Amino acid sequence: MAIIDSREVTIRAGSVSLDGLLAIPEQACGVVVFAHGSGSSRFSPRNRRVARAFNGTGFATLLLDLLTASENERDTRSAEFRFDIPLLARRLTFAMNWLAKRSSTRALPVGLFGASTGAAAALIAAAECPELVRAVVSRGGRPDLAGAALERVCAPTLLIVGGDDIPVIALNRQAARRLRCAHELAIVAGATHLFEEWGALERVTELAADWFHSHLSERMPVATPAA
Repeated sequence: MAIIDSREVTIRAGSVSLDGLLAIPEQACGVVVFAHGSGSSRFSPRNRRVARAFNGTGFATLLLDLLTASENERDTRSAEFRFDIPLLARRLTFAMNWLAKRSSTRALPVGLFGASTGAAAALIAAAECPELVRAVVSRGGRPDLAGAALERVCAPTLLIVGGDDIPVIALNRQAARRLRCAHELAIVAGATHLFEEWGALERVTELAADWFHSHLSERMPVATPAA
């Protein structure tokens, strides 16, 4: 599908401004917000490749840097921000509210696509803002880091893990047992953590796009209360 709007954007998130790349195809059916893991950004060739594929299936995309440039530089040295999941989740919420106020995106249902620690942030944001988030996909994520928020997620959630990423498979299985929403665990055979193997990232993109197409148009389900 042709892109009718593609631009660098700046989103105010409390006391900081976050940089992002917004792309909207013609007749968009939803918007997918990317929550990058540590060490990644809106400039990542891998993330941009996935975003272009989503655009081609009818989704607008927001590639969002959850850390400022100075925070990212400090995090590279000290790792002080990458595991501050509540901070990352709050910034995702600012981004979703920003989308809800724009004339070009406010009518589009929102899906969150999180990687690594960004997946935990996406799940917390989904738990805190069930009225905004319609579906979540985790790619090689750490959903376990979402903690108690897992039981409160209402949005249908897909957890995608590489078949050779053994420790992360175990963490995702543990997290999946705590989810009360509709959810699935998809394992991409032969793939490692970054899905760098031939065809692996394409398979992730296909699974994620199918999940978003299936769930962004649905009415929001209600999570089963925790026992």
